[in-house]
Amino acid sequence: MSSAGRVARQAAGNATRGVRRLLQRFAFPRAGSCWVELVVRENISELLVQHLPFQRDVPLHFLQMLEVLDAAAEDERVDGVLLTLQGGPPSLGMALALRRAVLRARDRGTPVVAYAETLGAPGLLLASAATRFWIPEVGSVFVVGIRLEGTYLRGLLDHLGVEPEVVRTGSHKSAGDRFTSERMSDAEREQLDALADDLYETLVDAIATGRGLEPDAVRRIIDSGPHRGRAAVEAGLVDGCLYPDEIDEQLAALSPERDAAKARSRRSAAGSDEKDGLAPDVRRIEAEAYYPLRRSCVEWQPLFREVPRIAYVVACGSIGRGRRSQGIGSDDLRGLLERLRKAEEVRAIVLRIDSPGGDSLASDLLWRSVSQVAKDKPVVVSMGDVTASGGYYMAVAANALLAEATTITGSIGVVGGKANLGALYRRLGVGKDAVERGARAGLLSETRGFSDDERRAVQAELDAVYETFVDRVMSGRGLSLEELSRVGEGRVWSGARALSLGLVDAIGGPLEALREARERAGFASGERAGIDVYPRGPRVPSARSLLRRLAW
Repeated sequence: MSSAGRVARQAAGNATRGVRRLLQRFAFPRAGSCWVELVVRENISELLVQHLPFQRDVPLHFLQMLEVLDAAAEDERVDGVLLTLQGGPPSLGMALALRRAVLRARDRGTPVVAYAETLGAPGLLLASAATRFWIPEVGSVFVVGIRLEGTYLRGLLDHLGVEPEVVRTGSHKSAGDRFTSERMSDAEREQLDALADDLYETLVDAIATGRGLEPDAVRRIIDSGPHRGRAAVEAGLVDGCLYPDEIDEQLAALSPERDAAKARSRRSAAGSDEKDGLAPDVRRIEAEAYYPLRRSCVEWQPLFREVPRIAYVVACGSIGRGRRSQGIGSDDLRGLLERLRKAEEVRAIVLRIDSPGGDSLASDLLWRSVSQVAKDKPVVVSMGDVTASGGYYMAVAANALLAEATTITGSIGVVGGKANLGALYRRLGVGKDAVERGARAGLLSETRGFSDDERRAVQAELDAVYETFVDRVMSGRGLSLEELSRVGEGRVWSGARALSLGLVDAIGGPLEALREARERAGFASGERAGIDVYPRGPRVPSARSLLRRLAW
């Protein structure tokens, strides 16, 4: 961007900040208590949700929610944070990241309270970190343990006359078992048992620490769940039963004394003769409204100096070649990473990956792109709920990998194959015939299975990909072949176990990854850095989405 263009952009940004400064006068009360209310839904997005211009009900994406908690904790205009759990968070991984932000706020002296009508394990993991946690008397804490379940289609495929042809490299690469088995294999059960142990202990330890209970007591509570309101209070999971209209009075009681004085002053100025304690003066600000008004969004920026940037790149979904409207397209992400590599103002990149893998070639192309960027500027990976197989493949090219304790990662292996539909075609009366030239011309045909020669050829292809995968991990993680043989073979691990095995560098989420990126990029303490989230989706939704929103 030219100097003139940069100055114009920053001038426009400062004009926006001026408007936000003006709006602050109306958003924050001059007396009484001010609480930021963050609604935690079950469909939290990693990216900005498509919305209409000037639409008011646009929820924050995940990083913005974390930033709100971080900003509110240091904002003297804010007396506390109210977490309203509406079915969320959707996963243990997101709950852990939000939980750390809550604990940091409490460490800074900012009370955080949670309220939910009903919640499951991720919600309790988060709410247990709050200063206070309330539910209605008929509310429910539905926490009954951890269950990892698989669906197996072999019986259905046999009924249809479909024969799955699956080839794999890695003794524990179990993705193909969905089609070849009727139940869980011993290898899959072994790794899922270990994974369930890790997830369960993470849940138990978090609840025990947050609620001041012994781990064995928490296990007994889980075994006797679910618990209705009063039972949850008696078990020590909840602090009390409240209706929504009773919350503000409790918030006022948790606010500092100076705010009680402000409330008295405000009522006196209004000529009110209400007694203290009878009408708590609490003002709630929705997190969506607070986000653009937080301190970092209203500070002036210099016109003739570019503020350095950190790019936060979200890569979610399965990995495929080319351009894709859903998931991770290799061309889309490669092009974005190359632009960020060349952008002088971008000092570091945080790559947020939540992917079970996908196409092996696309994964290798993305590994190459990440490795090229990492040569010029720091790349820190923040792993979501799943960063496995191809997702882990491209992640190992980064300078640092951070995972949640519950992140499913690893799966260093390869699986491939096809469906033999010959019997189904015959059953349906569909005839298919062909002429061929070449011994393996029909290798990909769905009318028959692999011949012995073709199966050997496919196995050789997968073995070659697996060797490359292993080399990438060895190089990126500094592991020996002997060490990798113990953690590879398609095995999946929790983030906590992956840390002990050297597959990741630390436990953390988006905020911790941003701090790691700042440190690696050489930012001084207190030095300002803009955070840009990519990809930047369109603000105006598609015609179909627009009609759906306007429909009665």
